Amino acid sequence: VVGKVGTAVAYADDIIDSLHQQERATGKAKILNLSSAQDKTGVWRSQGYRVGFTNGCFDLLHPGHLAVIRQAKAACDKLIVGLNSDSSTKRLKGAERPIQPEIARAAVLASLEDVDLVIIFVEDTPANLIKSLKPDVFIKGADYTIEQIPEAKIVQGYGGEVLLAELAEGYSTTATIARLAQ
Repeated sequence: VVGKVGTAVAYADDIIDSLHQQERATGKAKILNLSSAQDKTGVWRSQGYRVGFTNGCFDLLHPGHLAVIRQAKAACDKLIVGLNSDSSTKRLKGAERPIQPEIARAAVLASLEDVDLVIIFVEDTPANLIKSLKPDVFIKGADYTIEQIPEAKIVQGYGGEVLLAELAEGYSTTATIARLAQ
């Protein structure tokens, strides 16, 4: 009401609209470049927070992705999600991918309460991000073994922990896209 001229009432719709604007702004503020992410993780560590990291293409967000993100967040205080860029997703998943551009995928991830920071990377793996950010815990889906995760040696090399998150059965972006194509 202080932003209105004269005597005014704070209507429920006005308050809801204001809260939604704040949510959108907060989500955008979670998408950072490497330098800003390093600063942010430094602040978190100085505050005693345990920093976690997971990554993926997250092309079409589904309950399987959400299950991994929830488990990742449960293993730390602050969760960073490394997001494959459009170019790296194309190299990893094929010429028809990604379905959604990186900024849309980043915005969706940043809107999740469990996600504290999103960083887009252009390499095929997040190895350079992990070397730079040194998360306390690195979380991957249990469709891998720790031996199959090249980044595991990096994390373990500086004393970090590698966890495997249980997968939710029946969810796959590739399978979803195949069903849509039928």
